[in-house]
Amino acid sequence: MTQERTPASTPPVGTGVPERRGTVDHAVRTARRVAPAWAKLSFKTRRELLSRWKRLMVAKLDELTTLITDETGKPHADALLEVSLTAEHLHWAARNSHRVLGTRRVRSGPLGIDQSATLGYEPLGVVGVIGPWNYPLFTPMGSISYALAAGNAVVFKPSELTPGVGEWLATTFAAATGHTGVLQTVTGDGEAGAALCASGTDKIAFTGSAETARAVMAQCAQTLTPIVAECGGKDAMIVDSGADLDAAAEAAVFGAMGNAGQTCVGVERVYVLDDLHEEFTRKVVALASGITPGETPDADYGPMTTRSQADTVHRHVVDALERGGRAVLGGTDSVEGRMVTPVVLVDVPEDASAVTEETFGPTLVVNRVADAEEALRRANASEYGLGGVVFSGDRRRALRLARRMRAGAVSIGAVIAFAAIPALPFGGTGASGFGRIHGADGLREFSRAKSVTRRRFRLPINVVSFARTPKDIALTRSLLTRRHG
Repeated sequence: MTQERTPASTPPVGTGVPERRGTVDHAVRTARRVAPAWAKLSFKTRRELLSRWKRLMVAKLDELTTLITDETGKPHADALLEVSLTAEHLHWAARNSHRVLGTRRVRSGPLGIDQSATLGYEPLGVVGVIGPWNYPLFTPMGSISYALAAGNAVVFKPSELTPGVGEWLATTFAAATGHTGVLQTVTGDGEAGAALCASGTDKIAFTGSAETARAVMAQCAQTLTPIVAECGGKDAMIVDSGADLDAAAEAAVFGAMGNAGQTCVGVERVYVLDDLHEEFTRKVVALASGITPGETPDADYGPMTTRSQADTVHRHVVDALERGGRAVLGGTDSVEGRMVTPVVLVDVPEDASAVTEETFGPTLVVNRVADAEEALRRANASEYGLGGVVFSGDRRRALRLARRMRAGAVSIGAVIAFAAIPALPFGGTGASGFGRIHGADGLREFSRAKSVTRRRFRLPINVVSFARTPKDIALTRSLLTRRHG
């Protein structure tokens, strides 16, 4: 659900140093060797093994949350939320893999009445996962959990800023399941990611910037390796007439400021009706003013993970103000090193970088609109299309707005609610990427469909033979005309 944002932590595709390439290739060869045994296990057996891993995660909860906090700087409560979401998705993937991927009969139809038809899904083989630093557990596990449940082996390349979480996953998986090599972690910078793209895996699951995704695609194209890409967003919230402004303000502030704003489905833009704008903004400022960032255990959010991301926040704020926007909370002085205090901007031109580019920091643009239709047009006028939020006093209008938002997932009356529902697929469109993780679509993303037919009896006519007669052709023509003419 999130992604890396700095050149240092996204894997540029290049040649790769020989040592790094050799390490990655060795991991992929190992995965290729052990993958058949993992794939041959029954869905029930894999479910039991993945459940053991889940229970071990929970048993080592303090160890894991401390590791996440140490590597990212996020508060313990945010790390706990990340583990909770991860456990829920792992549980769902393990329990539902047979229902989604197991072989089932399908209707043969009139032309295939003599055939029985079945559809099943086979594992791809070896899946490469390139993960981010901002949610180093939850985001990559959205691919890892579903790929493993589908019967694949996985080679995981975490961000070089959070290698410990990646190594912890591989170690605990082997300890819980007894299957060494089915989940491996290779650490390193962008060269390791480049090597994984060139290693000949059967699929790459990538989280990162759109720019890096293009480079990953170009690299993977050399070996016709398919990818699923989640490339961030510029998510919008629509506040329509009759909306509960207290609830909307609370959702907007958490969506914008949670995890220091380093959430790709966080709220970065709010479009609120003009007659509600002043009151809504006042509530947002009141809530955001009470947020305490810092590196202490009781902080609401921690520092930006990288200095370059803080620089991006500063650049966007400066640009918004220079273009005529106003800061009603914070401003250019809100950025001090990697620590950024909340910033709320209003009346920002739609062509400002704070509106068009992903800021990925604790800032929020609140712009006024004449009506819900204008809000929808502005929300959709973005190259991104990942998530969205709608607050309205009219349930039917809220649903209509949500369905028309150009986004892969939309929450009504809440923020980021879809991430907590494992059955829902997650992914975007446009510059936000393509493909889906989570849910049944996520299981199928790491599988290939396999169709099988079996002849049950001979038909009185046979048109798929050179022994067909004029009578066979005439009867076929008659059936075609009656059914479809």
